[in-house]
Amino acid sequence: MDSFAPRFLLVFCTSLGVVLGAALIGSLAAVITGGQPIRIMLKIAYEIKIWAIAAAIGGTFTTIEILESGLFEGELRIVIKQLLYFFSAFLGAQLGYSLIAIIAGGKG
Repeated sequence: MDSFAPRFLLVFCTSLGVVLGAALIGSLAAVITGGQPIRIMLKIAYEIKIWAIAAAIGGTFTTIEILESGLFEGELRIVIKQLLYFFSAFLGAQLGYSLIAIIAGGKG
């Protein structure tokens, strides 16, 4: 998976899936305990976004190492690719949160 486009899509879908999965499955705890599943679902979706991004890009240390080597060795192409992967992960996580907010009837 060295090609840019498949990895870009994989990162996007991974962060989207982390947010959607965590919010939907996590809200089951509220159902079981008699809490408010909609409120919990929104809270989880909001709080898990940063972790979804980190999981989607493959961990933060690897990305930082790649950015560091790209910057110090003058490989601007590598730096731009990593920033685009990060942007893709951010978009996926934000879309996941927005979908949960729409489902929950909150702000999206």
